[in-house]
Amino acid sequence: MRNDKENIIVNKTFDFALNIIEFSEDLYNANRFPLANQIFKSGTSIGADVREAQNAESKADFIHKLKIAAKKADETEYWLLLYLKSSHLISPND
Repeated sequence: MRNDKENIIVNKTFDFALNIIEFSEDLYNANRFPLANQIFKSGTSIGADVREAQNAESKADFIHKLKIAAKKADETEYWLLLYLKSSHLISPND
């Protein structure tokens, strides 16, 4: 079922993962290790799941794999919102 032509979702999720890596490194440098790890894991797995869907064995398998990617996107949104809402609680020197 793989199709190697240009795929905007594959490209955008890959670019998103690159941004997540950079953001996670910034969090890590700010000693926000737990958030950095969670955001890194969930944020980079979205693109991996979308890529995996490109090799689906059936339409149902494709849909299932994309639903997993959607769940990871929701999880990533949760961690990013948690960061936004908690960033004022931790001083830059912590």
